[in-house]
Amino acid sequence: MSTTVSTPETDETCAYCESRIFDHDPICVRDCDDDCGSPTYFCNYACLSAYIDENNLTTGDACKWTPDDTSCC
Repeated sequence: MSTTVSTPETDETCAYCESRIFDHDPICVRDCDDDCGSPTYFCNYACLSAYIDENNLTTGDACKWTPDDTSCC
């Protein structure tokens, strides 16, 4: 699976708060489970985290962990 890397436009906005990403500490995210489509840009990790939480993007995406299970690790 390959993808093309390019620098976003200087006026690219955050997918969450719509601030200009280069006024902050930008982050680029791609969904590589879906053919590494177009990147989504966030101005910082706080906006990325809020976007993930508000869209329930972690629901069902982790292994089940039981703290009392001694057969692991």
